[in-house]
Amino acid sequence: MRIRLDPWPVDTMDGQLKLTPFAGDVFDAETPTWAAIPARPIPESLTRVCVVDGKPRMEARLLLEDEHGGFSVAGYGAYVVGAVDLCPHGSRAAELLNVRARRVFAYAGDARVEPTRLSPRNPHTGQLEYTPAPFEGAHVEGARAQVQRLMLEQEQTFAQDLAAEVQFDETDEAAPLTALILQDGPVRVGQAGRAVVGCVKTLHTDYLGADRMGLLTSLKPGERTPVMRFEYGGGRQARFTWFVRLCDAPFYLHPLAGVMRLEMHAPHDEDFVPVNVQRIADLSGTLLCRLAGHAHKDPRAPQNLIPTGALEQAMGRAMGDATLITRRIRAHIAQELGVAVGLSA
Repeated sequence: MRIRLDPWPVDTMDGQLKLTPFAGDVFDAETPTWAAIPARPIPESLTRVCVVDGKPRMEARLLLEDEHGGFSVAGYGAYVVGAVDLCPHGSRAAELLNVRARRVFAYAGDARVEPTRLSPRNPHTGQLEYTPAPFEGAHVEGARAQVQRLMLEQEQTFAQDLAAEVQFDETDEAAPLTALILQDGPVRVGQAGRAVVGCVKTLHTDYLGADRMGLLTSLKPGERTPVMRFEYGGGRQARFTWFVRLCDAPFYLHPLAGVMRLEMHAPHDEDFVPVNVQRIADLSGTLLCRLAGHAHKDPRAPQNLIPTGALEQAMGRAMGDATLITRRIRAHIAQELGVAVGLSA
């Protein structure tokens, strides 16, 4: 028996590796030859790469009491969606885009609720406004799930707005790839026809099987697997996917440490890899090795990319200090109940 470490810290929700068998169908798309494909240079035409991510936060769990004495669950939450806009050739400084906090009053039921405004005693600290967002059911974590859902919807919309069109017609020469969006996590419904690449940092699903898994352990940094196509939901949803190694795994980590899975939308009922999807797969190893995080700075490295880490810090600042937000919420409740308190925020 050999013991190896999972590279991710134990206080994260999940480890980096789980490998639950995939329930759909997987097909070879690029080539039936299952062998490593070397990294290729980033084309000069690609001048813009945007790394998109989002961050949710629950700020308070609430219990609402109506005029009839009935109770329901609710919560104050916040989320931020933003991006880092960079040139992969390093010809300009990277910049943050659209990093702005949105606050939500998530509640169960269909009652009409007005926005909640939390005004501070000191006007220089700003006003917090929570927009009503009803959800179905009465689960205690329903508010948290609603904040997460709203964040994912905003993340998807933002990524679509930034992305360049990707042509899926194999007879079309396709215009040179000029922009690319790297989105944290799998691509979602509604992002077809866009140059949006989902960067899946964890390996929780096994798309390969035991006979093909060995290639992942032998990949060198920058190398990738051939592009595959998988389908699920009775064939209604299809994705292209491939694996890239970002760095060698130290001896004490499991051999899949340093591997990231990428995916893009796939057209229905087609058995070819579109031109721009092929181009993106070819450059992905070079690009991601350039952006990969470092273990001495980020415990989720290398999959948590350097721009992603910077964006996470900016999003945390945009949401504000959680302790001060809690004080503001308590002061607001005290004001609503007519209780005098000595706290100010």
